Amino acid sequence: MNIAKVVVDVPASQTDRVYDYLIPENMIGVLQPGMRVVVPFGNRRIMGFVLEIGSSAEVDKLKEIQETMDLLPALTPELLDLGVWMGEQTLSFHITALQAMLPQAMKAKYQKLLIRTGEIAEALHPLFLEGDTAGYEQFEHSGVPLATLQQAIKAGQIELHYQVNSKETKKTIRMVDASKNVEELQKALESVNARAMKQRALLEHFIEEPGPIVQKHLLDMYETTASTLKPLLETGLLHSYDKEVLRDPYEDRQIERTRPLQLSDSQAKALEPILWSIQSESHEVFLLHGVTGSGKTEVYLQAIQQVLEKGQEAIVLVPEIALTPQTVNRFKGRFGSDVAVLHSALSAGEKYDEWRKIQRKQVKVAVGARSAIFAPFENLGIIIIDEEHETSYKQEDHPKYHARDIAVFRGEYHHAPVVLGSATPSLESFARAEKGVYHMLELPERVNQAAMPDYQIVDMRDELHAGNRSIFSRDLLEQMKERLHRKEQTVLFLNRRGYSTFVMCRDCGHTVECPHCDITLTYHRSSEQLKCHYCGYEEPIPSICPACESDTIRYFGTGTQKVEEALTQLLPEARVIRMDVDTTRRKGAHEKLLGAFGRGEADILLGTQMIAKGLDFEKVTLVGVLAADSMLHLPDFRAAEKTFQLLTQVSGRAGRHSLPGEVIIQTYSPEHYSVELAAAGDYRPFFQTEMQTRRAFQYPPYYYLALMTISHQHQMKAMQTTQTIVQLLQKHLSDQVRILGPTPSPLARIKDRYRFQCMVKYKNEPNLRDVIRRILHHYEDARKKEDLQIHVDLQPYSLM
Repeated sequence: MNIAKVVVDVPASQTDRVYDYLIPENMIGVLQPGMRVVVPFGNRRIMGFVLEIGSSAEVDKLKEIQETMDLLPALTPELLDLGVWMGEQTLSFHITALQAMLPQAMKAKYQKLLIRTGEIAEALHPLFLEGDTAGYEQFEHSGVPLATLQQAIKAGQIELHYQVNSKETKKTIRMVDASKNVEELQKALESVNARAMKQRALLEHFIEEPGPIVQKHLLDMYETTASTLKPLLETGLLHSYDKEVLRDPYEDRQIERTRPLQLSDSQAKALEPILWSIQSESHEVFLLHGVTGSGKTEVYLQAIQQVLEKGQEAIVLVPEIALTPQTVNRFKGRFGSDVAVLHSALSAGEKYDEWRKIQRKQVKVAVGARSAIFAPFENLGIIIIDEEHETSYKQEDHPKYHARDIAVFRGEYHHAPVVLGSATPSLESFARAEKGVYHMLELPERVNQAAMPDYQIVDMRDELHAGNRSIFSRDLLEQMKERLHRKEQTVLFLNRRGYSTFVMCRDCGHTVECPHCDITLTYHRSSEQLKCHYCGYEEPIPSICPACESDTIRYFGTGTQKVEEALTQLLPEARVIRMDVDTTRRKGAHEKLLGAFGRGEADILLGTQMIAKGLDFEKVTLVGVLAADSMLHLPDFRAAEKTFQLLTQVSGRAGRHSLPGEVIIQTYSPEHYSVELAAAGDYRPFFQTEMQTRRAFQYPPYYYLALMTISHQHQMKAMQTTQTIVQLLQKHLSDQVRILGPTPSPLARIKDRYRFQCMVKYKNEPNLRDVIRRILHHYEDARKKEDLQIHVDLQPYSLM
């Protein structure tokens, strides 16, 4: 068994296969599938993943693996299988799929360090003469067998670390310990000058309490500085060293432990089949459809408890936006230090530490956004995807996977249930549950019998006719005043998708566009600049119209800043917290603002999408939605579904506790079914109406889609390539397939590249992936030499 099958880090279709390498003598028995190695490829050294180890090779003359980057596999056998499957499914290179599963810090340039954490074998002693840390190079030159080191790592006596040569290094603390035994220290104490009180105190500390101590604590304890310590270190009585601490992003929080709550009848009924699936280890996909505030989280927590009692592990996915401290606290409160949290607000170093806790089996539950689905657990008992309808579960870069598909793959592999939870499930999932592919579980009423909020739809056209030009309808303003008077809180939600503040000339209608992208520039109040949200281009606001030179150039649209200004004018006594991209840029800003609102330090919380999900404040009794319909006018067949989901989610923030809630929706399209039915809070009629539309226009869930986007600096080149691709698809696919295009993309130019697209609609087309793969292969040279880009998305969520 001296031959390794390796996938190399060269993302191109010619190299997207397995290469055989010879395993050198010192790595035989040490190298395992899932480890990363450095191999010679052509005339350079590159990284690769070992997929399997065998004894036969395709070719006679093999090159040898040069070094191993890991001593414990970075990927489990299951994740290796998943990587291969994901590459096939998403038409990505296998190396790209495997890389996607690792934390960012493992992809950077780094050096390897060995850190001693316990008693080690005699052979390894020479490495650690100067302290508890040794460079990996020292080991390589020491002649100690690799297997000896690997055993020490497996036994937890030594840890292998990646010291990244960028910011994501390990976090260390300085420790101090005695170098001599107590008798020798006592002898030394007699010769220390009686006037050097502090030095004597430090020595006495180690006589009375032997053992290492954090240097800062030691100096604080005796109210002294490092200069007192220096002579004791120089004479060799004491020694200091750096010890690694795993960062815990939540260490400074006092999280109260919680007990399982008494379940309502419908919660208990929903939990029962999940528990059965856990006990019998049978894979099943459950769709937990519960109204907002119906206690889905408690069902998740009790299911996880069952899994942990069986000695298994759990993954919980929540949308990035909903990864609020509230969510994390619920899991940490119930399962304490058994929880690792992975999300984008952590630094790359923090993410890496959380990932290592999972890899070392120090935790049993991973809570995180999309990429947490790859947590390297080996004994999964349940996977939960909360708010499963969220589009952020779809990765928009290669590999373009959907977390739901990965969850089902892993659930099948581990014979474990997958639970998808949502108040407004995606049409795809609900249709599958209706058909019996998924198992439907319902939570029809709120916990503690809280009433669903009262709804009111305000037609903003009527407001205009009545002479009200304000952002707020008269009803909403009235209700906000009422809440201030009653000392209750209001949440104002501004639907900003497809609705930005732009600059337009009132005389000729000219709008200021980005010179590199076909999109209007967005007005930013804070910097008084116009910015492009695609390429970052910016320019100052013109005082006269560039087209007709009129001075009636004004900005239109409602930004959060503009709403805030209107609030200060109309309700000067109200305390407002604004949450948008600008106010939450800094790490931890989210938490600070929500914490302040939760403590009642503000009357009104104003924000965009980020306040729509998972927040739970008992004083909130009014929710106002401004511009409810702005998404309905986007070129996206899911526009109505997204509007319905968003409105239902937002209104679920009102009256979640003892006080009754009210929701006011302001819109220019009050008759649109997604607005009307969201107001009624009724999912089924919406599902039926929307499904008819999808059927009529041949969209998912009735049909599958594949979107190909082709871009190039020259418009003709992009258009002709797209035409050829359409012809190739027509020629090689069956007659049942509909191919739309070529058409310019809705955003026809981004960063000076022209974009065209074609869409394939199909019900069953077994060789679609094969045909597209051959097309991509055909254009391989053009993609390299002529900078032609072809993007394929087999589950498009964004059609822009």
